[in-house]
Amino acid sequence: MRPDTPAENVDHHAEAARLERTAALYPEDAEALLLRAAAHLELADDRPAASALYDHLLSSADGLENPQLIRALKASNLWEYGHEAEARAIIEGVRMSAPRDPAPWVIIAEALESHDELEAAQETFTEGARLLLTDGAEPPRATHPLLFGRHRVRRMLGVAHDEWDTLADTLHSMPVSLDELHDPKRVWSLGSDNPAELEAEISRLRAELGAYREALSRPFPVAVLHWPAGELTELLSAYPSLDSEYPTHEEHLATIEASLRELSASGTPNLGIVTGTVPSYEAFAASEGSSPNDATLLPQYATTLAARGRATAWPPQTGAGCWCGSRRVYGECHGSRA
Repeated sequence: MRPDTPAENVDHHAEAARLERTAALYPEDAEALLLRAAAHLELADDRPAASALYDHLLSSADGLENPQLIRALKASNLWEYGHEAEARAIIEGVRMSAPRDPAPWVIIAEALESHDELEAAQETFTEGARLLLTDGAEPPRATHPLLFGRHRVRRMLGVAHDEWDTLADTLHSMPVSLDELHDPKRVWSLGSDNPAELEAEISRLRAELGAYREALSRPFPVAVLHWPAGELTELLSAYPSLDSEYPTHEEHLATIEASLRELSASGTPNLGIVTGTVPSYEAFAASEGSSPNDATLLPQYATTLAARGRATAWPPQTGAGCWCGSRRVYGECHGSRA
């Protein structure tokens, strides 16, 4: 989420301003764009301006996809420029809300960790893992930072490994083990005059950087396009030639689930669902110089939405609502049709 380009190589204020202008042009993407703008402001060390952007987003909380993520980012930012009491209050509020997205848990736990609140950080990582991980199930990739962060903090606290630490070791794919990467004594070797010790530490840092870059460069999901009932009715009224693609809304939903299950069975990773709207689709067709009646645009539209960060991971987390918008738990809705 956060740009990692050094401030000396980028005008972060200018980039933040550009993203704010873009958000005004594309309100459906405003949340993601303004979060990136706030990250640039933090990198420019203009933390009050970043907080103002977070407040601006939270003022329209009813339309936000992930308000707890924004609150977590705001808390982390506030603590960095002296507003500890407010940051702690927000962190406690995020924990109490028990978000089903791993990102807010990771952000507030890392904020606590960076301010030497290691016990509280461990509790927060553990709380998030307990909520989001299911015994016996393969942890979704989005939850890996929870396990890695928990492992790191527990290593610093000097506590013995447990089952989740072992799981984190298993999930970690870099050549240097997590125990080595998270060794509190590693920093001592950086002041050593022994070339062998320095070389070993450089290897560890390269492995750690490789893991970080891998996390940042994850491909966007293979996404399937979903039309809510109202949007599909509007789409077919305006462009009846698409009837052959969507005979009924029920068949459309069943096809989405079947397609995703087939892709999963074939070993395709990182699957997701993107939700279309008629105005957004019409704008995409215009940008392609084509007519919305052209059915070949539909998969391209889905890919474009996914590339813009609009995809929701499939399958949903255990206990999460179904992707179809029925307000039922996924396991009791489309997830029951295995």
